[in-house]
Amino acid sequence: MKDKEIVSLVKLLEDNDTTVSGIVSKKLLEKGKSAIPDLEKAWESSINPGVQLKIEEIVHGIQLNQLKQELHDWINEGADDVLYGSYLVARYQYPDLLFSDIEAKVEILRRSIWVEFNDNLTALEKVRIINHIFFAVNKFTGNSANFYSPGNSYINLVLETKKGNPITLAVLYASVSQKLGLPVYGVNLPLNYVLAYELQSYVEDPDGILFYINPFNKGNVLSRKEIDFFLQEQKLEKKPEFYKPCNNPTTIERMFRNLQFAFENMKQTVKAAEITDLLEVFKQNNTRNTIQ
Repeated sequence: MKDKEIVSLVKLLEDNDTTVSGIVSKKLLEKGKSAIPDLEKAWESSINPGVQLKIEEIVHGIQLNQLKQELHDWINEGADDVLYGSYLVARYQYPDLLFSDIEAKVEILRRSIWVEFNDNLTALEKVRIINHIFFAVNKFTGNSANFYSPGNSYINLVLETKKGNPITLAVLYASVSQKLGLPVYGVNLPLNYVLAYELQSYVEDPDGILFYINPFNKGNVLSRKEIDFFLQEQKLEKKPEFYKPCNNPTTIERMFRNLQFAFENMKQTVKAAEITDLLEVFKQNNTRNTIQ
């Protein structure tokens, strides 16, 4: 049954007075997610393109507010699942996306790797199996041809197209690895993004990192010296956080910044501004560079 107040408010959107329509839009926004079904019905029944556009903007505004709240909740509840964080990034463009759909595809990947595992495998042997399933069997690859495409930041599209940027490929790789019980976590390396196989009992490395993994380069295994060399080549200071796992909000914040840059590069200023607004959540929660 339609909400009578929403029906009345939608009718007022036809008013040419911008003050009136502005007040009405604000009231509809305040109604939140529950108002969307009635707003969608109002859009379908309207024959006024101007009113339809206003309804679309209101629905989008409600969805943005909802996403911002969910990001806030995810961070404050511990941000334990980086895959869920990447799902929230994709929800910016795909508001009706279901996390269960993402989970189902990741579970297929996990199972296909798990059947190849046994208790006698070393860490490096396990990573080689993951690399084989990811890159040789499933054909995941870095999207070098369209590196700055917004689609590279949406985990659902990465699962569909098998192409992504360093962060989305790493998030997917780390998520599957963690579901297999492996201590593989993201490292917020500038100009790239890699993974660390963390083993605190490994005393030969000051941070307990057994080795690093570069999913953008088909899971190439790296040593600490190779991270040193990369930073030297890029003329970057060797900061401690470039060698250690970062927390999940730091990873997801960087995904949003990549998306923001992509929109700016495409001159989509409205979308870039909306991402800037979503990034405020991370500033408010002061999560940058905290170690897991």
